[in-house]
Amino acid sequence: MIHLPRLYAVADRTFGRPVDLAKRLFEGGARLIQIRDKNAGARDLLLDVEEVLKVAPSDALVLVNDRADVARLAKAAGVHLGQQDLPPDAARRILSAGQMLGYSTHNMEQALAADQSSVDYIAVGPVFATRTKQNPDPVVGLGSLADICARLGKPVVAIGGITLDNVKEVYACGVASVAVIADLLGRGDVASRTREWLRFIDSIDGPNDGPNDGPNAANVGANSCG
Repeated sequence: MIHLPRLYAVADRTFGRPVDLAKRLFEGGARLIQIRDKNAGARDLLLDVEEVLKVAPSDALVLVNDRADVARLAKAAGVHLGQQDLPPDAARRILSAGQMLGYSTHNMEQALAADQSSVDYIAVGPVFATRTKQNPDPVVGLGSLADICARLGKPVVAIGGITLDNVKEVYACGVASVAVIADLLGRGDVASRTREWLRFIDSIDGPNDGPNDGPNAANVGANSCG
């Protein structure tokens, strides 16, 4: 079972050059970052990922959105795939041994299927309405997120519209980590905002950034999901 930091930052090209965003996220303390540039060609994406890896702290994990080939060539920590990308088993044939594979799902059926596949973690969302994705899937909601977490054996990463104002409820659903884009990248100083996020997470979990009991456990006291 993989260990995921509680904060999963996404360096999305919509908010600036992914390399620059990643540097600021690292500066703020993020240690799990996905490089996301939907419009980049393979060559440019590879160059960006290699540049990010050169400045990444030794304990950081860098994932590549969509492109298993780029993840392997760059020797990144792994790849994150969507429902319209390569099937997980096909991506596994491209990745090197030990590279991580994440997979996006949008409902219980997809999540259960992913749980039986070769993926390492399962993203579920959008939990709330989001503006960072064109043509987003229907909102999952907190209730369905909690049901999915309870059924899966692999770590769940919640994504979609997650902010400091609602993340405590999201953690209470039992997720291992939360993927955040706009609330990290669109709020001014990225490094400062990242530090604010990590302080808040510590106030919920304590200083340990990992799940406390099982892949999707969260230490949120008496708070409930939804």
